[in-house]
Amino acid sequence: MPVADIISYCLMPNHFHLIVHANASSIKERSSFGGKPMQEFAYRIGILQSSYAQAINKKNNTSGSLFQQKSKAKILSEDIDGRKMSYLENCFYYVHQNPKAAGIVDTLAGWPYSSYLEYVGLREDGFCNKELFLNVTGLTVDAIKCQTDWDLPDDDIKKLF
Repeated sequence: MPVADIISYCLMPNHFHLIVHANASSIKERSSFGGKPMQEFAYRIGILQSSYAQAINKKNNTSGSLFQQKSKAKILSEDIDGRKMSYLENCFYYVHQNPKAAGIVDTLAGWPYSSYLEYVGLREDGFCNKELFLNVTGLTVDAIKCQTDWDLPDDDIKKLF
């Protein structure tokens, strides 16, 4: 049973961003590997990260962690200082702008490892719940196309973390 809907994602060379909408199943407690109780969503994210690391390490004959830092989670349902653009929207744009900001690509459409292509209609297959995001934010696909390449102000980026 799914515990969350994927809203957006971006896989970078040394980290990833994932925006999800958790459902009631995600907060149920279960036993972890060490026997300590933990929420279902956290457990499944741990399985995802571990499985991915094992697959990449096996493929490359390496070992250890693939990402620089531990996972962080933050609730995205609040506005930034009462401004029109919500925290969720800012995070959404930040996630998609990451490869361009890192200098990996010149355009967001040049990075195939994010949900940006799904949202702007350049990739039909995907696993994001675009309808949920558009309904929650009131955004349109055309608005996303226009706004995604905007640079977020440094003050807004600092507030994301």
